[in-house]
Amino acid sequence: MSQVIAIAAGGALGSVLRYGLSNWVYSLAGRGFPYGTLVVNVLGSLAMGILFVLMVERMGTSAAWRAGLLIGVLGGFTTFSTFSIETFNLIEQGAMAKAAANMLASLILCVSATWFGVILARQL
Repeated sequence: MSQVIAIAAGGALGSVLRYGLSNWVYSLAGRGFPYGTLVVNVLGSLAMGILFVLMVERMGTSAAWRAGLLIGVLGGFTTFSTFSIETFNLIEQGAMAKAAANMLASLILCVSATWFGVILARQL
């Protein structure tokens, strides 16, 4: 039961962080491209790589803390469903190049950020 509570609390925090960060990015970069979602997903992927190594490989963190941070906070923070609908909207608008750029950038940057996070954390 403690894991469920940790996930719920973490998810609420992650969702509020996502909202704040993505809106801040959109205020800087505009809404012509889903920059806010891309930044959130890349940072969330980086954090996942770092926290996974620290919590699972290094510190042996309790299941409740792992669930709260990795599933809850980062699950609420990252935005795959938002990415999907924004990409779909670009396709419907006929902006195929932007849709393809968003898909390619998200895939390459998010997987690379996770990889970089793992490497970075293993060097600590």
